[in-house]
Amino acid sequence: MAAAAVQDQSYPDIREAVRGLCAGFDSAYWQRVEEQNAFPEAFVQALTQAGWLSALIPEAYGGSGLPLSAASVIMEEINRSGGNSGACHGQMYVMGCLLRHGSEAQKRRWLPAIASGELRMQSMAVTEPTTGTDTTKLKTTAVRRGDKYVVNGQKVWISRVQHSDLLLLLARTTPLDQVKRKSEGLSVFVVDLREAFGRGLTVRPIRNMVNHETNELFFDNLEVPAENLVGEEGQGLRYILDGLNAERILIAAECIGDGYWFTERASGYARERVVFERPIGQNQGIQFPIARAYCNVEAASLMRYKAAELFDAGQPCGKEANIAKLLAADASWEAANACLQTHGGFGFAAEYDIERKFRETRLYQVAPISTNMILSYVAEHVLELPRSF
Repeated sequence: MAAAAVQDQSYPDIREAVRGLCAGFDSAYWQRVEEQNAFPEAFVQALTQAGWLSALIPEAYGGSGLPLSAASVIMEEINRSGGNSGACHGQMYVMGCLLRHGSEAQKRRWLPAIASGELRMQSMAVTEPTTGTDTTKLKTTAVRRGDKYVVNGQKVWISRVQHSDLLLLLARTTPLDQVKRKSEGLSVFVVDLREAFGRGLTVRPIRNMVNHETNELFFDNLEVPAENLVGEEGQGLRYILDGLNAERILIAAECIGDGYWFTERASGYARERVVFERPIGQNQGIQFPIARAYCNVEAASLMRYKAAELFDAGQPCGKEANIAKLLAADASWEAANACLQTHGGFGFAAEYDIERKFRETRLYQVAPISTNMILSYVAEHVLELPRSF
């Protein structure tokens, strides 16, 4: 990609506006939210009202119609400002499945309300406790009965369910032993959570190492209107995978934002902290880890832009999206370690925010896809090495 193209995608106006909004939610806000184990409702509402969470929705449905590269900058700036996009990034990529594969009636029914903030579509239910990333073997079923589908099964690690109105659900509509290809027979549904809670859907929160709302879901004869089926029955996995490329690009952007936050914090502290009558940043043992981390964040950022450019052009981008996520997650984790080490004992003090961000960025070595799974994908599908599993 030419340097000019990268510069065009930097979106300085968007960056400035998002930074301005985030300035109203400082470290004290995020610390208070975590202490209360609460959802950052005020922050998410402010983003919604400012139109940032409807960035990818076309103008015809009330959104801004921005490309994914612009949306990635929004996510990056939230994390670079010290916030946590995990509370809201689902609104960006979950509705992409509806946007790309839903009917016109479905788009007009839900997208304008999502764009205005009347509805939230923050949650997607794919992962199951017994199948993990082996998605073709998921066991949640949706059986057609008249004008409804009846859903039974279980999901795990499903985020933001308690703060969402609509859920995107992947379930098996044709048994695995009755399809020609194992990727077939899976379907996508929009579930109205306002009607589902207590009527076939039970939610069990999962306490975890970061202040991130995630849950187990239990489906017991939950009825979903047939009109909520997205696209063609049996082709849902393809629809979900299309949206996961956007998810990985946006998560990469968040990691990049984290990486910049860590390197900026580390550099600032190293300039000011004086030990043995000299700033610690004068020591190469401090300089080099921060500098290397910064270089890797910059490189990951370029890969993010390349992946987003392909996605926005409607071209295949699985390789680029996965590599961008891998590089960005590694870069942010390297930067987090350098930052914590630079601060020494103070890095463990909650008031500095480093330990919070340290825990948050560690997540992306594991989710939404682990680094090892990405390496397996690259080995098999890019380098044509024998399949390992």
